[in-house]
Amino acid sequence: MKALTKTEFHFDGQKSVYHGKVRDVYDINDDLIVMVATDRISAFDVVLPKGIPYKGQVLNQIAAKFLDLTTDICPNWKLATPDPMVTVGLKCEGFRVEMIIRSILTGSAWRAYKDGCREICGVKLPDGMRENERFPEPIVTPTTKADEGHDMNISKEEIIEQGIVSAEDYAIIEDWTRKLFARGQEIAAKQGLILVDTKYEFGKRDGQCYLIDEIHTPDSSRYFYAEGYEEKLEKGEPQKQLSKEFLRQWLIEHNFMNEPGQKMPEITDEYAEIVSDRYIELYEHITGEKFDKAAEDGDIAARIEKNVKEYLASRK
Repeated sequence: MKALTKTEFHFDGQKSVYHGKVRDVYDINDDLIVMVATDRISAFDVVLPKGIPYKGQVLNQIAAKFLDLTTDICPNWKLATPDPMVTVGLKCEGFRVEMIIRSILTGSAWRAYKDGCREICGVKLPDGMRENERFPEPIVTPTTKADEGHDMNISKEEIIEQGIVSAEDYAIIEDWTRKLFARGQEIAAKQGLILVDTKYEFGKRDGQCYLIDEIHTPDSSRYFYAEGYEEKLEKGEPQKQLSKEFLRQWLIEHNFMNEPGQKMPEITDEYAEIVSDRYIELYEHITGEKFDKAAEDGDIAARIEKNVKEYLASRK
């Protein structure tokens, strides 16, 4: 199985390229963004040494679907998906925060809570909560957006005080965060899933705020199966989930959390295929559609380059 882990395209009007943990972002004439969802996978803020087949296609197509399903809530950057692994959209100046919203105490929030933390990002948490228990209502827990290293928790008050986002813009993106999450939860519920938590990124263009990047993908979101949720909660059993948390847990079991002295475990072809299957499973569950694998024969990068060049030429 093939996986695309690196791109080095040269498109007409290309000003720059940014290679993120997962996405390669090409700036076209400071006006458009060509975002390639590669098959790279990251956990604990480090990119794993092996790509995951079809992961980029899964991420790109889920995000494109949810961007299209939420245009009534807020404007977003997407213009087109000229290739299964590519979205082209408007270039926006991104805010230097990620808006994380949580409906259930789990993951990193649970790990902090278990250690005695009762406040996250300025949001006070009640005593006596159990792992995977619902919050009375979803909580917004933003983080700073770091170019390298770990993103850091930050409160709404600190964001505004430090001038990272103005009070006016923050009010807009927090409102959108809650509405987008509610929509995501509604769609997930129809598919027998619970959208547990997720992150959104926002930016600005010509004075207007926009939703940017991906939404409701397994890289940015955590899903539980609704069936058996209450029973597992009562018994204190792990929830059956569709998210990248299973990969984090596998790394933890292999003594890796990207801490000093720790060595990345080997990712075998067999394990990469298991991860690929989990991503495809999430796609089919959350969208209710069968995943149509893009053709593996031929060069993936060459296919992407051809499709993007044709799209950009059609806009002239």
